[in-house]
Amino acid sequence: MRRRLIQSTLAVVLVVVAVFGVSLILVESRSIENSAQDGVQSEAAQLISVVESRIVAGERVSPGTMSNAAPTNRHVRIEVPGQRTITLGKKLEGKVIQASQTGGHGERVTVRRSYGSVQEEIGRTLGIILAVALLAVAAAAILAVRQAHRVAAPLTDLAETAERLGSGDPRPRHRRYGVPELDRVADVLDGSADRIGRMLTAERRLAADASHQLRTPLTALSMRLEEIIATADTDDPEDQATVKEEATIALAQVERLTDVVQRLLTNSRDPRSGSAVDFDLDEVLKQQVEEWKPACRSEGRAIVRSGKPGVRAVGTPGAVAQVLATLIENSLMHGAGTVALRTRITGNQVVVEVTDQGPGVDPQLGSRVFERTVSGHNSTGLGLAVARDLAEADGGRLELLQQHPPVFALFLGRELS
Repeated sequence: MRRRLIQSTLAVVLVVVAVFGVSLILVESRSIENSAQDGVQSEAAQLISVVESRIVAGERVSPGTMSNAAPTNRHVRIEVPGQRTITLGKKLEGKVIQASQTGGHGERVTVRRSYGSVQEEIGRTLGIILAVALLAVAAAAILAVRQAHRVAAPLTDLAETAERLGSGDPRPRHRRYGVPELDRVADVLDGSADRIGRMLTAERRLAADASHQLRTPLTALSMRLEEIIATADTDDPEDQATVKEEATIALAQVERLTDVVQRLLTNSRDPRSGSAVDFDLDEVLKQQVEEWKPACRSEGRAIVRSGKPGVRAVGTPGAVAQVLATLIENSLMHGAGTVALRTRITGNQVVVEVTDQGPGVDPQLGSRVFERTVSGHNSTGLGLAVARDLAEADGGRLELLQQHPPVFALFLGRELS
């Protein structure tokens, strides 16, 4: 798209420059020729007036007396009745511009000018026009590149945002581009990201709460039904068989209900309804560093990464990206200094540590920072809780290794060769 925008803009500019440039060259060439013709005509008129004034005064018209009156770089021919024709100046070869004037006493003056000088002036004018045209094309090319970048870069950014939403990272970016149409698309994507994030959070909380609230009573009910089956004893064999049959059916229903609750909890932990995969951890880290650089720069801070490169981990890339984004955002909000991401390997696990130079976690909170609604900085307290849930859904874990300076560590499995 960027190349097409540049090509179309340059094509329009070239057509305009060509049309107006050719027209201007033709007009200027004709104007220079007409100006040269008028100049020769004026010189002939002035010279005939000199000749006529000398004839009226009874003075002789000769080459010596007319040499000072004749224009330089011209070939002049003066014809006076009864006298020899006077020729002044060098004889011109090739195409010339000439003009003739006749006086009242029959005298005739002819002035010739070389067309080469006119061509030189036309050439200089043509050079100026071409230089201006080239500057116009160069300026148009620069503007076209900038405009193409201004339009294409936001579209690429919006496509990446949509891809992030599809990969399971519903965090909005809140970027605007100064173009109403593109800003409208960004608003829609951010709104969708907010809604998706709220839906996922609500779904996870609902599943967790349902699992917690139903599992205990269902377990108790299951135990009671098993006891009924085991201890049911009546005098009537037919009644005893009925009790056992009903109890067996109820137990089967309870088991099915427990299985449904368990599947609901599993699905809520995996937004993509799929298993974890082997992925390049460096790509996720690079994406997060690039994404958070502007925010760090605006706060006068920096974000760096270090550690072992080329590590592959097992998990969901979108979920890992969201966990790291939460930790980086917390460092920006509550920390200070450089935000550092470090990768290391311990056993069969990959560890990504996120730290900064801030005051760290309040000693009274400790590991409780991962609990819902627990926060030492008047925030909601949901971010770290959701991040921990996402990490655990991928078979990993999120821990606070050190309170001051704060060091959060994301543990992920890795593919062993």
